[in-house]
Parts: sequence; C-alpha cells; structure tokens
Amino acid sequence: MYATDRRTVPARFPTVHAHVRLAGTRFGSAALRLALPALVVGAGAGVAAVVFRWLIEHATLLFSGHADYAAMTGHPPNPWVPWLGAGFVVLAPAVGGLLYGPLIQRFAREARGHGVPEVMFAIARNGGRIRGGVAVVKALASAICIGSGGSVGREGPIIQIGSALGSTIGRWMRMPEGRLRTLVACGAAGGISATFNAPVAGVFFALELLLRDFTPTSFGAVAVASVTAALIGRAAFGDTAFLHLPTIGAVTPPEYLLFALLGLLAGAVGIGFTRVLYLVEDLCDVAWRATRGPEWLRPVVGGLLLGALLLVLPQMYGVGYPVLEDGVAGRYALGFLAVLVVGKVLATSLTLGIGGSGGVFAPSLFVGAMTGAAFGEVVASVAPGMHGQVGAFAVVGMGAVFAGSTRAPITAGIMLFELTGDYALVLPLFVAIVVATAVSRVLSRDTIYTLKLSRRGVDLTDSAPLPTEGARSDVPVGAAVRPLGPVLPATATADEALARLGAADAGALVVVDADGRLTGVVTARSVGDALLADEGFGTRVVGDVLADVEAVPADARLADVVERVVDADGGTGLPVVDGDGRPVGWLGTTDALRALVPTP
Repeated sequence: MYATDRRTVPARFPTVHAHVRLAGTRFGSAALRLALPALVVGAGAGVAAVVFRWLIEHATLLFSGHADYAAMTGHPPNPWVPWLGAGFVVLAPAVGGLLYGPLIQRFAREARGHGVPEVMFAIARNGGRIRGGVAVVKALASAICIGSGGSVGREGPIIQIGSALGSTIGRWMRMPEGRLRTLVACGAAGGISATFNAPVAGVFFALELLLRDFTPTSFGAVAVASVTAALIGRAAFGDTAFLHLPTIGAVTPPEYLLFALLGLLAGAVGIGFTRVLYLVEDLCDVAWRATRGPEWLRPVVGGLLLGALLLVLPQMYGVGYPVLEDGVAGRYALGFLAVLVVGKVLATSLTLGIGGSGGVFAPSLFVGAMTGAAFGEVVASVAPGMHGQVGAFAVVGMGAVFAGSTRAPITAGIMLFELTGDYALVLPLFVAIVVATAVSRVLSRDTIYTLKLSRRGVDLTDSAPLPTEGARSDVPVGAAVRPLGPVLPATATADEALARLGAADAGALVVVDADGRLTGVVTARSVGDALLADEGFGTRVVGDVLADVEAVPADARLADVVERVVDADGGTGLPVVDGDGRPVGWLGTTDALRALVPTP
C-alpha cells in the first residue's frame, strides 16, 4: 500500500540533510517517527497519574481526616473538626466546591464534567488540539472534588490530563494533525495504563473509543506510550491490580445462559445510568438558572445537597473502590446491593450535575459490580448451589455494565481479564459483554460519552467513510493535483516567507533548493508559531520555519494515499513531487475525492 521511493533533500536546518517524507511511506518509518514522542507522552502520563493519585489521597485526608472515608465502618467524624461529628460530610462537598468551582470557571471550563467527551471531540473535530492548562486545572479540580466527597472516578480525569499532555507535546513538536491525534490517544492510553496497571486495556481504550483506528502505526505508538506509563505506575504503586478481586472457579456450560441473562440486565442498567446522569444534569441546569447565581457558586450550593446524600449513604464518598471490593466478595445482602446501585447512580449524577469534575469510568464499574452481585444473590436464592458464584457474577457485571454504557466491548473484556488474570472468566465475561453491548445499541443511539456531544449538536458518527463503491482504483496521484502556485527558494528569509504568503493569499508555499527539488513547506501557521515564539524572527531563514508536512509521490496510487491526505489536509493539502523530488502541485481532500469518484 505504501510507496517506498525516497529522495534526500535539505531538511529544516540548512546544514542538515534528511529524506523527504512521503505520505506513502512504509509503516516502519512512520512508526519510528512516532516512537520517541509516544514514549515521552507515555512517561509524562505515567508521572501525571502518580501525581494525580497523590493529590486525591491528600485531598481525601484533608477533607475527611481518613485515607478513604468510604472504607470506614459507621460514620466516624473528621478528626480535624471532631465537634461536627458525622455532619462534616454535609459541608465537605460544599467547601470543596468553593475551591474547584472558581478554579474551573476562571481557567478551564472544559475541565468540568467527566472529561472523555472533550477528548473525543478534540480528536474527531479539533485536530487533536487541547490546551495544556487543562491538565493542571483538571488535576487540581478533580482531586479536590473527589477528596471532598464527590462520587466520581479518577480515570476520566487522568485520560483528559494525559491527552492534554500529548496534545501539548505534539503541538510543541509541530506535528501534523494526524500524528497529533495519535499522541492525544497515547496520553489517554498512558493514563489508563498507569492508573489501572492495565497496559493492554489502555491501548484498546485509546484505539476503540478515542481514535477508532486500528492501523499498525497508531497501534505501535499507543502501545509504546501505554507500556511506558505502566512501568512508571508499577514503580510507584507496585505490580498489582488496583482492585483485589476473587479468583473465579470453573464455569459449567448451563451457567453461560445465566451470564447471558446478566448481560441483558447489565446493558439496560448501563443505558439507565446514562439517562439518569443527563436527566440530573438537566434538572441541575434548570434549577440553577432559576436562581440566576454565578456559575462558580453552583458547586457550593449543590455540594450541600450531595453532602446530605453522603450523610445517609457514606459508602458513596469518593471513588468507593473498597465498597466495590466488599460487594464482589459477597459481604452485602441483596437489599443493600440494590440501594448501592441506586445510590451510586444518583451520587455520581449529582456530583457532575452541580459542576463537579471527575470520571464515570469507576462509577460504571461500581454499578456493574453491585448489579452483578445482586443478580448472583437472586440466582443463589433459587439455586443454593450457585451461592459460590456470586463473585463471578459481580466481576462479569462490572465489565458488562461498562460495555453497556460506553459500548466498548474489547476494552471492557480485556480490562477485566487484566484485573483478574483468571482464564476461567474470559468466556462468560465476553458472553455477557457482547449481549450487553447489543442491548445498549438497541436501546440508545448514544453512549455515556457521546450523548454529551450529541446534546451539543456534535455527531461523531456523521463523518462517512471514504467512498469505495464505484471508486476508481488505478488513478495516479499526479492526475489529481492542482497547480503548484508560487514557490520559495531555500535561501529566502522567514520575513520573505511571511511577505510571500500574504502577497499570494495562500495558506502554504513550497520551498525548493537551487535544483528545484522540494525542501519543505512553509505555512501560515508555522510562520506564525515562529513569529510568536522567537524575538529574533527577522534573522531566521525559511528552513527554520518549515511545517512538518509530508509530500506525496506523483506516481503513487491515489487510492493508497487518500486516507493520509485526509488526515493531514489543513485546507491547502499536501505537496506532490515527481520522481526527481521536484514539486509538481498540491493534493487536497477535495482533489483526491474528485479524481477517485467520477461524477455521474
């Protein structure tokens, strides 16, 4: 599929020579160009996960006086304010809201909520661009929100933090949009990997949910980032799963029907969780608009309502992993399991509805575990011999509800397998996950992540695949190019490049050497970035301000490179070179599709 012709030409700096990067380059070259940035992003995401977890632990200790209040028996008071007794939980979310509310409102409003939809939007619609400041605000706001009792997860925030880090590094390196999107996914994978100690699940989360792309280049880069982050996470937290789940015994063939039934229930519960979440957010919006209060004050007022819920059900304080483990271990009666399911859905929905910052990843696992355990208790009441399998139903329920709410069956299955390491669980787990995903698709067009975007009018499924039916497969790239336009000599200065861009009213110009061979491309963005970043801009040569743009060989098959053109097209397109490395024209998305699909 990929062309292998290469030409050596001057690179960004006049004294250095490198190969012209062809859009039809082999996988190995493309993967190597992303390997080092992916490793850096993975390392950064791993460190960020360690720091974020430290922030949550200390925020929890500050607001509750305990390492994990949800793990405490009864309703112990906060030792910092013992005179408040158990009533401190009513005030803790409001005090936390007084801190993170103004922080989000002033510095990064996109840090509000669960974060993953914003990353999906950045990859699909914004070329992978996420402001670097989002990572800092998201880390602080989510740590305060969770530490002060917010019933949300830490995985959504670390996905957004890692993604913002990947975007910042990619933009600093002036990566084209296609690679920038991949680095954003690398950051997300690294965050999941380090947080869960699940590097394989981190890879598939990024590919299945964010990139929706399983090409070898993307897979390689994301895998590098995920493994790097996992190594850092293991160095900090040890090589153990973040949850302690029981080992599941052998599953007999008749029991698979029960796991399929659990999948039916879990798919409906996943969609129900999604609907309640957005219903509560809508109610909070309506109620707050009626008060006409400032947005930064909303988490304070709403925090009192959340605190009242925590006073009744302290198990909802924070992420709640100890409660989840107790539920999987069969320590709760059927009635209390039902209360925990409803309580977690309401507490998470309320936390996000009042303007909190945190993820829905962990809550969906919590709801799934309690749903599965409750299902197992019902089965055991009918068939007492099945009582020993309550843990199996709980673990399978975790994966099934997560798959039902996110519609990411591969990620759900692999993650639960990495957490348990139990081969006996693989087949029943995937039976339930497949059924839950199918039920979810029947009940709702959107997932817990995409519904937030759909409500804004953003449809991530509206970008139809490139046309293949009736497309011509033998069209060469050279037959689709449009005129080259003005060119710049490699001896031009950056000032001259800026002037020529303005005079030509073009978004990009090719740069050629004395023999007319392509040196690179200068764009309005690359010149603008250099102008803003360097006070000595006027003394720079055009080779210092080249954009990271790939050239397309004129003799390549258009069908083989069209996807790369679509990924990289920023309006002008990509330069096309002949067999001698001389530019012959431009190729944009419209040019490529017009040549591929004949007009009827």
